[in-house]
Amino acid sequence: MTNSPHDTDRRTRALALLERLEAGAPARVTANLDAFDVDAAELILGFSFADVVGRDGIDIRTREMLTVAMLGAKGTAPGQLDFHIRAAMNCGVSRQEIVEIIYQIAVYAGVPAAMNAIASARKAFEALETSS
Repeated sequence: MTNSPHDTDRRTRALALLERLEAGAPARVTANLDAFDVDAAELILGFSFADVVGRDGIDIRTREMLTVAMLGAKGTAPGQLDFHIRAAMNCGVSRQEIVEIIYQIAVYAGVPAAMNAIASARKAFEALETSS
């Protein structure tokens, strides 16, 4: 694998995984990143999705559950939390499992973080209900 920021295979793999997480996401995300800098999608998405999230060893469903827990606990990335709750559900994580993750956030990261995660979860639940 090359370390060039223009490695299109890496970008292609990252965008394929992003599409698996949520249909249409690659177009939205790359439009934002490409407007910022020509290398941003390759570097940021390539590292995140091709190099790390796409690794063997932990299935995508589990990775998304972990991501929801970490973003929820962090409490500083509401847009990403919104996306990853939807992505988790797209990967087979149930509504009840999202609820349980948020209860875990309340215990270990605090009630304010859980309240923010609840707001994101409610948006994801509503989006799922309207798309069904």
